Amino acid sequence: MIKQITVFLENTEGRLAALTHTLRRANVNMHALTISETSDYGLVRIICDDPDAALAALRAEDFRATETNVSAIEVPNRPGGLADLLDTLASLNMNIEYGYCFSSKGDKAVDVFKISGHAHTAEATFKLEEAGFKALRQEDLA
Repeated sequence: MIKQITVFLENTEGRLAALTHTLRRANVNMHALTISETSDYGLVRIICDDPDAALAALRAEDFRATETNVSAIEVPNRPGGLADLLDTLASLNMNIEYGYCFSSKGDKAVDVFKISGHAHTAEATFKLEEAGFKALRQEDLA
């Protein structure tokens, strides 16, 4: 389980840049960022090295920011890696509210999911790891 920062961001010129400058001043390094938008606002989700510092810095600058626990699961960075993970989650009756992925050069990618209606239990983590996946912890991202 890792902490994700979610920011409700006005859809105005320069607002995303202001967010990133705030995180830079707080010395927070982002590992992943995703943006959903409507005509009036955006929803920015961030995985970073220090979510507590990020949340404090954003709130100090009057950003509407919240923290959510999400699952970050390491998968093979190859065709079908995500499909294999989704098959495993389905076998555990785990439904995904939303998700996004990030990868870097190498043989691993990370899939981030908010799983609905199901607590992320030790049993689910065990079954994921038994199937060859690694559930990441916050310290794995530092």
